[in-house]
Amino acid sequence: MIAKISSGKDTAGLIRYLYGPGRANEHTDPHLVASWDGFAPDPGRSNNFNATRKLLVADLDLRLHQAKRLGRAPKQHVWHCSLRASPEDRILSDDEWAAIARRIVAATGIAPEGDPDGCRWIAVRHAQDHIHIAATKVRGDLRTARHWNDYLTADKELATVEKDYGLHQVIRGDRTAAKRPTRAEQEKARRTGHQRAARERLRSTVRTAVSVATSPEEFLDILTRTDSVQVDIQYFPSGEIRGYKVALDGDTNAAGDPIWHSGSKLAPDLSFPKIRERLTDLDTPPTTTPENHRRPNPWHQATAAAERIPHRLAQADDAAAQAHIAAFGEALDALPILAPKNLRPQLQQAAITLERATRSRIRAQQDQARALRSAIRALRTTPITEDGTGLAMFLDVALLVVTAAAHWHQLRQHDQQVAAAHQTLAHLQTAYQQAARTPLATLAQRQPPAHTIERHAKQIRTVVPDYAEEVLEDPAWAALATVLTEAETAGHDPERLLQHVARQRTLDDAHSATHVLTWRILRLSQRQAPSARARAAQNRSTMRSVPSPAEVSPARTVQGWPAPRGPRR
Repeated sequence: MIAKISSGKDTAGLIRYLYGPGRANEHTDPHLVASWDGFAPDPGRSNNFNATRKLLVADLDLRLHQAKRLGRAPKQHVWHCSLRASPEDRILSDDEWAAIARRIVAATGIAPEGDPDGCRWIAVRHAQDHIHIAATKVRGDLRTARHWNDYLTADKELATVEKDYGLHQVIRGDRTAAKRPTRAEQEKARRTGHQRAARERLRSTVRTAVSVATSPEEFLDILTRTDSVQVDIQYFPSGEIRGYKVALDGDTNAAGDPIWHSGSKLAPDLSFPKIRERLTDLDTPPTTTPENHRRPNPWHQATAAAERIPHRLAQADDAAAQAHIAAFGEALDALPILAPKNLRPQLQQAAITLERATRSRIRAQQDQARALRSAIRALRTTPITEDGTGLAMFLDVALLVVTAAAHWHQLRQHDQQVAAAHQTLAHLQTAYQQAARTPLATLAQRQPPAHTIERHAKQIRTVVPDYAEEVLEDPAWAALATVLTEAETAGHDPERLLQHVARQRTLDDAHSATHVLTWRILRLSQRQAPSARARAAQNRSTMRSVPSPAEVSPARTVQGWPAPRGPRR
C-alpha cells in the first residue's frame, strides 16, 4: 500500500473532484467511509447532492474561517492523502478502509489519537482499490497542524498496516533514489518518440561521463563534447567550479528555453561536489611501459579488482563497502561504450537497473575504492579483443559482485537496492551468455588430446571433488581443459592453479563452476610462471604443511590446503 500526499488551498475544488466522475469517468459510487467525528454529511448518500456537498465543505472549513479572522490561517490549508492498495491485495471493506484512514491521520499528526483539537478530515472512497483523505490543517485551538515528514510517517504506518491486514508488503526506499520522471515528462517522451524521459536520458549520459573521466575537469570536458547535450557550468566568485546543469537539445519549455537539470536533481550522487570527491586523486594508467616489461592486461586488472569486492563487503567497514558498490556501478556504466553493439542493450539495462543499488543512507568513503576506479578507467584505452575473453571474464565476476551486493543490502534491510540488484542479475546473465559464447568455443576448438584431458579430469576430482561431476559434464569442460593445458605449457602447475583458484573464490554461488575455473585460471596463467627453484620451495613448504590423512576430511580438501608462496620478484 502506498501513500501520496499533497497540499492545496481549495477545499471545495478537492471535494468536487472526489465526488465527481473523475478525469476519465473512473470514479464509481463516491461515498464517505470515515470522518473526524463519524457524523460528517455525505454527498454520496444524500438526496440533495449539491446542498450536502456545500455543507460538507463548510464543516471542513469552519476552523479555517475562524483562523482567518485572527490572521492565523495557513496559505496551503488543504491536506490531501491518497492511499492505494497493491494490485495483488484483496478488496478491503469500507470499515477496513475507515480504520486505516484513522491510523494515517493519527500517525501523520493531522488528528492525533485522543486529541480533541485534531484537524477535521474525511475519507472518501470512489474505487475499490484506494481512498482519499481530505483535511483542513487548522486545529481546534486554531493552530496549524504539525505534520512534518508526513510522507515518511504515513509510509511507516502503512508498512505496519500491510502486516496487520495480511496485504502485499511494498518494497520501501530510503530516500536515496533518483527522482522519477513526472507524468508530464513521460508523456512528452512518448510524443517525441523516446522510450525514456529527458531526465532519465541525461542521468545515463552523466553517469557514463563520470565512469570514464579521471578528474572533475575531464568529466565536464567529456560532457561538453557530448552530442545533443548542453552544459552550463557555474563558478564561485573565486573562479572555482560550483556546479553544473545539463539540458538536451530540443527539450524546451513553452517559452522555447532549454529545460535545465542540475546534477543533484538527476540523482543524489551526481552533484558536482559528490563527483569531485569520487574523481579526485585517481591514478591514471600509464600510456607506456618500461622496456623489457610487459604491460598488464587492463581487463585482467579490472577483473581482479572487481573480484575483491565480495571480500570487502564481508568486512565490517560499511562506508568502504558502499564505496566499492558505487565504484562497481561506474564499471557497468562504462561497459556499454566498450562492448560490441550486440551486447550493448543488455549492458545498458544492467547499468540503469543497478544504479538504484549503488546508493544507500550509508555515506561512502570514496577513497577506499580508488584502485578499482583506476582499473576501470584503464579499460577505455583498451579495445575488446576479437574473441572477447576480457569482457566475458569481467562479466563472470560481475555476476558474483552483484550477488554479493544484493546480500549486503539485504542484511541492512535496503529493500529497493536488493530488488534492483536481483533485476540486474537477469540482464547480466543474458549479456554474459552472449559474451562468453565465442571465447569458450574458441578455447574448446584447441582442446588437448584425450589422455591429457583425462589427466586434468583426475586433477579436478582431487582438488574440487564436490564439483567434479558438474565440471566434467559441463559443455565448457573442453575450454577448461584447454586452459589447463596451455597453463602447463607456459610453466605452471595445473593442480596448484586449481587449488589457488578454489581457495580464492568459493564455487557455491557460481552460476557455473566450470566457467569460474576457466576464466580465473586463464588470468592466472598469463602471469610469469615460477622458476624451478621457486616451485621446489613451494613443494617443500607444502609437504611441511600437509596434515596427516586422518586429519583431512573431504570437505577440507580445498579450504584447508595451505596457500602456496608466490614467486620472488
